[in-house]
Amino acid sequence: MKLPRMIVSTVLSILLGLAISQLAPHQALVTLYKFSLVTGAGVAGYYLDRELFPYARPDRFQACGRETVFAAAQVRRAIIVAAMMLAVGMGA
Repeated sequence: MKLPRMIVSTVLSILLGLAISQLAPHQALVTLYKFSLVTGAGVAGYYLDRELFPYARPDRFQACGRETVFAAAQVRRAIIVAAMMLAVGMGA
């Protein structure tokens, strides 16, 4: 049986959150706040990419044998999502 997607990251995040709440309980709410901000920024970055490039979605290039264009679209999306997450994480 195959594990659900991103299960390892989810479990690791939960374990790290529990460790933070045990080691520094006064920081638990701040950590939860920052986690929600960065997660929201990732989602916002994904939807920003979808709005900025409606005809260049990566899934449109996967089936037609254009691996280079597919890879470029994936990298573009990753850069946009990472930039949004960094901007929010750094307090911009």
